[in-house]
Amino acid sequence: MLWLFAGFVFLSASAILWATLGPLRTASNVRVLQGLAFAQYAVVLVLLGAKFLGKV
Repeated sequence: MLWLFAGFVFLSASAILWATLGPLRTASNVRVLQGLAFAQYAVVLVLLGAKFLGKV
C-alpha cells in the first residue's frame, strides 16, 4: 500500500513540475508551485527510505 501512495505522490509532483515548466511558466507563483513539487519528491524519498530500512 505504501508503494501505491508513494507512486501517486510522485506522479502528482511530476505533474506539478511539468505544469510549471510548461503552461504555468509565466504564473506569478511558479516558484511556490515548484517548491511544492520538490517537497513532494522529498516526501517520496523519505517514505521509500523508511520502507527500505524497515521502519514502515
